[in-house]
Amino acid sequence: MNQYGAFAHSYDRMMHDVDYPAWGAYLDAFLREAGARTVLDCACGTGRITLELAACGYSMTGADLSEEMLMEARNNALQSGKRFIPFVCQNMTQLSVHRPMDAIVCACDGVNYLTDPEEVSAFLKNAYGCLKSGGLLLFDISSAYKLETVLGNETFTETADDYAYIWNNAFDPETRLCEMDLTFFVREGERYRRFSEQHIQRAHTVPELLEQLRRNGFTDIRVYDAFTRNPVLPDSERIQFTAKKEAL
Repeated sequence: MNQYGAFAHSYDRMMHDVDYPAWGAYLDAFLREAGARTVLDCACGTGRITLELAACGYSMTGADLSEEMLMEARNNALQSGKRFIPFVCQNMTQLSVHRPMDAIVCACDGVNYLTDPEEVSAFLKNAYGCLKSGGLLLFDISSAYKLETVLGNETFTETADDYAYIWNNAFDPETRLCEMDLTFFVREGERYRRFSEQHIQRAHTVPELLEQLRRNGFTDIRVYDAFTRNPVLPDSERIQFTAKKEAL
């Protein structure tokens, strides 16, 4: 099944409860403190965070592996009057830029989709190479607590006027992988079209990611209970990381 393929067209409707302005404001505070001007939004999806940060005045570039999601991002940018934002198809483990960036952002589970430690290392190594001296990396994860306890081995459903979905999860404690099987029904005229996708996320731990960040050269590493500057709690569901490329 093609991850974020057919789902891309319905993604924003199904994420209607996400407060993107608040999320953008949270990241904006870190970026302003770092004096960032140029920002790469990695695993940008439909570009909602990209556009929030563009509205804050940053020179944005969006990157994602899914061409379908990038098409939605370009449409969203056009509708928002930000049609000059470049959106490029790029694997987050193979990031490259024409000029080093002041900051790289990866929001909303991008790192969870890296299901092997070597993939995480490749992402961090390439992110480090894409940053200017002293540049800032911001990324968040759905916590191990969330994937194991809140989402793992649960079924979720939602029904709206123009779509419905069934979301079945299975968490494997040995591999620490959460397999998500999603079935969607999207209204098209008088009928509903059915399609399915499979998503797999890894329950990374904070110590694992701290070690990976240090190993790939990052310094001034900080970890927060997401959307706050508070320490991570045992039941934190989203965790925010900030790290810097050492200044020369």
